[in-house]
Amino acid sequence: MSAWRPRVPGVTEVFHARFTEYAYPMHVHDAWTLLIVDDGAVRYDLDRHAHGTPLDTVSLLPPHVPHNGSPATPGGFRKRVVYLDSSRLGEELIGAAVDGPDLCDPVLRLRVGQLHAALARPGDELEAESRLTLVGERLRGHLRRRVESSSPRRDPQLARKLRELLDSRLTDGISLTEASGLLHAHPAHLVRAFSGAYGIAPHQYLMSRRVGRARRLLLDGLPPGEVAALTGFYDQAHLTRHFRKLVGVPPGRYRSGARRAP
Repeated sequence: MSAWRPRVPGVTEVFHARFTEYAYPMHVHDAWTLLIVDDGAVRYDLDRHAHGTPLDTVSLLPPHVPHNGSPATPGGFRKRVVYLDSSRLGEELIGAAVDGPDLCDPVLRLRVGQLHAALARPGDELEAESRLTLVGERLRGHLRRRVESSSPRRDPQLARKLRELLDSRLTDGISLTEASGLLHAHPAHLVRAFSGAYGIAPHQYLMSRRVGRARRLLLDGLPPGEVAALTGFYDQAHLTRHFRKLVGVPPGRYRSGARRAP
């Protein structure tokens, strides 16, 4: 098992575990439990009703409501959990979650998996916050029985303002929550407006700009470790991961293969 508290607003804990025989007794959490199962299945009781979690299901257990949990398949189960506070999902939605905690939604399942991947990478907090915002929006849509629009809302002026804000905070970075407050727009609207205008998510734009600046510094002869600190990456490994993804080679090899101007 592994557990940690990422620097992402609204997330109180991330918990990954595999259990073969252990059964949870009845208990409660003071946070929302967003659960996916990667192997096996879990059965649990919530509000005196039995539920289960097949692989394509996202389970959302509300705070303050007793539940238990045990393996439903031979060999146990492997799960990933994000615990969310009320800033992401309000307590007015608890009743709807009790009525239907298991959500068969492939898009939501994919997005929760992407969220976990981002949460596991130090330095990718903006990406994690962006993905969590879209997950939260889809969860609220389910709980409020709303049909989510598949087309992004166009707001080119807001997208431009967010781009300028990201440019001004290229090294220090900015959280989606702070950007939302500065631009007076809901985080989900920010993400959709930016993606609709530029065809790229805010976190992808920020990382691509950082990599672009890193390339110039590497060509100037600076070592990768120093470049990582100057361009806003968490550490050299964080720079290497994104640099390799966008350039095709790690920064050290890029620097050693660079030609010096005559």
